Amino acid sequence: MRLRLPTERPTEPPTGYKIAHPVLSQDGTRAGFTGVSLGGALPYAVLDDASCVYGRRHRPPARLCDCGFHCVHDRAAAEALLCTTEHRAAVLLEVSVLGVYIRFERGFRYARQRVRTATVGPCACGAPPAALADADWGRPGWRALTACCPLCLRGRTSVSLASFARLAGHGLRVVAGGTTPAPDHAPDRPEGLGVPELVAEAALLQARLDWFQTQLAHLGERGTDGGPKG
Repeated sequence: MRLRLPTERPTEPPTGYKIAHPVLSQDGTRAGFTGVSLGGALPYAVLDDASCVYGRRHRPPARLCDCGFHCVHDRAAAEALLCTTEHRAAVLLEVSVLGVYIRFERGFRYARQRVRTATVGPCACGAPPAALADADWGRPGWRALTACCPLCLRGRTSVSLASFARLAGHGLRVVAGGTTPAPDHAPDRPEGLGVPELVAEAALLQARLDWFQTQLAHLGERGTDGGPKG
């Protein structure tokens, strides 16, 4: 006789943790994530349903397949994955496990998820992130993004952390590593932005202004050198 595990009926969706790369659509109007392993070729939205990466017609998570979203129970276990070379540019996601799921010793495989919080690590130079900038790779129709400080932007396609959250929608919160997400119902907060988000927006605008001023200075020097001399 084959034993079956008891059916779970939680009163609220379980919480899980995973890592992923933030992505921005080609036209800059949508934001989402793409996984780091199985299913990494299929970017997903903040609130999304899983699909079988092998093209089979069953509904994830099928017991005889590897399809479905994946996450781990322990935040520390997900953070440990960020130490590997290939995952240094990924972000940490806190997700709600929705729909049908299969519980394993270390995590879940499940049908539907909502990404609640994305924690962004430091820029490659080690400075705190002010934006998510073009990472020089992507998927068809999607640009992969990486954490970037104001000094390292240098005119690259980028969005601030708050702008990424707005484009992704569904209440996503994007925070810099080491900061605490704001409560869901913070009073007197215009457009859902707090001090960390406004500081990041200001740093991003200042970085772009510095870049434009540098370009104008270069154009001015060229005009002076190429002008008539009397």
